[in-house]
Amino acid sequence: MNKTMDMTIATPEGIVFEGKVESAKFPGVSGSFMVLPRHAALIAALTAGKITYTQGGTSTELTIQGGFVEVKKDVISVCIEM
Repeated sequence: MNKTMDMTIATPEGIVFEGKVESAKFPGVSGSFMVLPRHAALIAALTAGKITYTQGGTSTELTIQGGFVEVKKDVISVCIEM
């Protein structure tokens, strides 16, 4: 079973992060939510807050002003404004 997901975080200026993650937490417009491997497909709007993702057991936070996230078959695509 796959224990990681491929995630890309992009801004209008370029790619901020690209790599494999074990989990990711997002500040959704309707509340924060966590994405783990094998998550159901979704598209969600993001509000100002922090994206937190875990890579190799280490958590990283990224402060954003808003954006969108798409999850599909263990691939997370994020477009944000910082």
